[in-house]
Amino acid sequence: MWQYEKKLQYPVNIKNPNPKYAKIIISQYGGPDGELGASMRYLTQRYGTPYNEVKGLLTDIGTEELAHMEMVCAMVYQLTRNLTPEQIKAAGFDTYFVDHTASVYPIAASGLPWRAEYIQSKGDIIADLHEDMGAEQKARVTYDNLIRLIDDPDILDPLKFLRQREIVHYQRFGEALGITTDKLNSKNFYACNPNFDKGCGK
Repeated sequence: MWQYEKKLQYPVNIKNPNPKYAKIIISQYGGPDGELGASMRYLTQRYGTPYNEVKGLLTDIGTEELAHMEMVCAMVYQLTRNLTPEQIKAAGFDTYFVDHTASVYPIAASGLPWRAEYIQSKGDIIADLHEDMGAEQKARVTYDNLIRLIDDPDILDPLKFLRQREIVHYQRFGEALGITTDKLNSKNFYACNPNFDKGCGK
């Protein structure tokens, strides 16, 4: 059960539309390391997690990723609102516009639509937490790349906030991995799954 607060986690107020920037920022919505995939990954993995502390963490971060997805979508929307046909063509936004007009659609900067293969839910807590830590680092690199390519301070401000949250999430998943390995038998936690193997940890 979640309580939805009708405001963005961090403000997005972009004054100057720029479809060229929208084409690359949208990757953090529907790209391979974007916020849609992150939220689905963590909110799915939580069901197979044997430890309540880690399950709570996955729920917290998965929910926050939904808020980040909302921020990215707000950025794309603000960057593409009220465009003229000339602006659309000049920015190379016409290929996107033909299929989606200016609606926000989960797609990578490369043009590939979002796909479930981007995420993993293995049912093994060690494997899943390593996946999660890797995902946060890849998302951080994507934000680094966007920050290198963009010079509008109205866009850079929320991008830097989102990048910082990836770092925090990586650290929290590292803490979860520590909690998990403390709970598992150190001789067996790479070799068995306590959810399914009766002799695991003995």
